Amino acid sequence: MKHYDIIVVGAGAAGVFMAYELTKLGCGADVLVIEKGAPLEERACPIAKGLTEKCIRCNPCHIMNGYGGAGSLSDGKYNITTSFGGDLHVYVGENKAMELMEYVDSVLCSMGGSEAALYSTENKELKTLALRHGLHLLDAKVRHLGTDRNVKILGNIFEYVKKGAEFRFRTALDTVEKTGEGFIVRTAGGEEFSCTDLVLAMGRSGSKMGQEICAKLSIPTKSNRVDLGLRVELPAEIFKHITDEVYESKLVYITEKYGDRVRTFCMNPYGEVVSENTNGIVTVNGHSYADPALRTENTNFALLVASRFTEPFHNSNEYGESIARLSNMLGGGVLVQRFGDLIKGHRSNASRMAKSFTRPTLKATPGDLALVMPKRQLDDIIEMIYALDKIAPGTANEDTLLYGVEVKFYNSTVEVDGNLETPVKGLYMLGDGSGVTHSLSQASASGVHVARRLAEKYGKKPAANP
Repeated sequence: MKHYDIIVVGAGAAGVFMAYELTKLGCGADVLVIEKGAPLEERACPIAKGLTEKCIRCNPCHIMNGYGGAGSLSDGKYNITTSFGGDLHVYVGENKAMELMEYVDSVLCSMGGSEAALYSTENKELKTLALRHGLHLLDAKVRHLGTDRNVKILGNIFEYVKKGAEFRFRTALDTVEKTGEGFIVRTAGGEEFSCTDLVLAMGRSGSKMGQEICAKLSIPTKSNRVDLGLRVELPAEIFKHITDEVYESKLVYITEKYGDRVRTFCMNPYGEVVSENTNGIVTVNGHSYADPALRTENTNFALLVASRFTEPFHNSNEYGESIARLSNMLGGGVLVQRFGDLIKGHRSNASRMAKSFTRPTLKATPGDLALVMPKRQLDDIIEMIYALDKIAPGTANEDTLLYGVEVKFYNSTVEVDGNLETPVKGLYMLGDGSGVTHSLSQASASGVHVARRLAEKYGKKPAANP
């Protein structure tokens, strides 16, 4: 059984930036990173390759798994803020969290992202307009890399980090065992490795595995939420006055009917709607590109409602999965419906979709989202669309397209200290899989934070040059 000083499970944002920082600091530790997905150059969704029109449930999903994690083939949007995207600042302090995210941004720029625009939501006129209609614009700086540039940057980072860490792809974690000296890591392929320090950075797709490990090792967790919603697609001109100024507008609305909190998420100007596979369940997401030649005529964004549960039900992810399965059952994957059809109680069909002035960027099954989404969340989203229509007239147009469902799964929040170390000494939980972070910036920052802690422990070698 080969021994490593540090084993990192997951090569998503947290794992990649942890490997980067360990390499930069010349950490003297032997480091292994295992990832159940493919290397970056082999990650390609069959839909994007033109091999199929709908998700065929690849295992593992190339969109969700592989080097760079779910962020690799995303639109590469890094929100530098503690106002949303996780609670890293609760553990490391406000100033430290911002310093770490600014550092991540500097690394991205040094690796090929310097030409990417940095936006700010500090727009007083837009804030005032939003407030007049019950909408709240959250503060953030946003670096938008674009899916195409994001992939190149991650490739550049890999060329650097492979000097300081060993990577094993298509290697899924099976079990973790605590020993007197550290841990034994067993893979689904039957391999065994031992290590002194174990870092679990498995992302949202690894939430179930993370929960199982925490239960086995008696690590306390707190039930988290699941975000359930729809993805909106409309002509880019409708939101142009907002996206040209701030790119990603994080708008929050408290509904009048229920007092629920609805928020915009992952806005993609001139982007495309995509499907993704999480544990065999097909949900919807969005991408956008830096290259003008790859841009579409539409903008898309999600409208999400957070759901939390107490007694007697605690498994919020299971709730989200059940809604997504229902959508998959009715539509064979993602459903799409015109907003006008939804309001009138009509099922969208091929004939109604053909008359739509908004051309869909994802091949989805026309249907009735009212048969899938719970009434409360659907009412919340409809009310939010009418609120957005007041600051972006045309949002509530009959031809606005709604795709369902979009689900953001979160791991239960794991008990960790300021170093993101669990009560089990030597076991660290970071990134979105810990329930502590919910964004690329904060997940990446958590990897840097733990890497610096372990670099102090193991000492340094001469620093490698980027």
